[in-house]
Amino acid sequence: MAFSLHSLLKRPLQSIVSSTVCQTSKIHMNIESIENKTKSTDNISNNKNPRRIDTHHHIIPEFYAKAVEETGGDPSGWSTPKWSIEEAKEHMSHLNIETAIVSITAPGTKIYENDKKKGRILARKLNEFSNDLVKNNAKQFGFFASLPPLTDVEGTLNEIEYVHSTMKPDGYTLFTSYGLGQYLGHPLFRSIWTKLNELKSVVFIHPSEAPTPMVNRYLPQPLIDYPQETTRTASDIVLTGTRAAFPNVKIILSHAGGTLPFLAQRIAMAGSIPSLQCSRQSHQILTDFRSFYYDTALSSSIPQLMALLEFADPCKILFGSDVPYAPLPAVIDTTKSLDSFFQKNKIGKYKNLWQNINRGNAKILFPDKIQD
Repeated sequence: MAFSLHSLLKRPLQSIVSSTVCQTSKIHMNIESIENKTKSTDNISNNKNPRRIDTHHHIIPEFYAKAVEETGGDPSGWSTPKWSIEEAKEHMSHLNIETAIVSITAPGTKIYENDKKKGRILARKLNEFSNDLVKNNAKQFGFFASLPPLTDVEGTLNEIEYVHSTMKPDGYTLFTSYGLGQYLGHPLFRSIWTKLNELKSVVFIHPSEAPTPMVNRYLPQPLIDYPQETTRTASDIVLTGTRAAFPNVKIILSHAGGTLPFLAQRIAMAGSIPSLQCSRQSHQILTDFRSFYYDTALSSSIPQLMALLEFADPCKILFGSDVPYAPLPAVIDTTKSLDSFFQKNKIGKYKNLWQNINRGNAKILFPDKIQD
């Protein structure tokens, strides 16, 4: 069937991509009894502890902070905060987080992109630290393994094999780009995706420094460029056919997918412009975008949530905090905004989403980690 650009622009997004709704949501939305309607109205107010699973929670071992400082600091312009396990647990208590899947954020091992040996050593040291943290606090923490810079393909594949066989991480952290603007759909990374697909891995994609200068001193890149870097790499993964080629990889995009929910339909036009010769058709591009998981880290304003909920598969939205890089007061505010949104929209099509975003969806994604 021909897929015209005109029809793409005229039709609403929901009519282009197939609607996928969590099985539990289908059940509840079909129940018409007064008793169950009353229960659903009181779900949030009666559940004082959401038992959140935080999939966007960073740790900063002292040796890592020192390495970042010694190599010139975070190139994004963001300062590296102090961190301790005690403070992490305090943050979790404030935010009603029961389990945090921790990760090392950018720049990570990218500080050693020009030194393979140091990049490999740092990745192993970070993974050993994270693994020990989880061993000693199994109920409270899981972890996404760190990898050497992906431009070191051999080192990356070796580290995946090692941590998979010895540590059993909950997934792997990838950054949005490596080297000289090589986003994650680049052919150089094909064998890495092949390995991750073979293992049916969860991949947490976090933005890293953009190949553009800071706008001004008031706008370090995490405030304005990070969301767009996520959109760039997600688009690269999809339009190059990488997403379709490796469907067993479960990919989490940070910060509600950056600007992707807003721009997806525009980006999908690439599949309908003959001169671009894109291998994916427009409707396939939108379906691929919708296959991603999206976390809510720093993304809970009403416009952000409305865009995300209208675009993403509701089964694939996960709670994220972004502590400690985001100051705790800011994270408390964004989390309150998330709760407030669903407090005001706890019936109809958003019914039960609060519980699923906070816990239910992550419980399904990490069955070995979350078992109650």
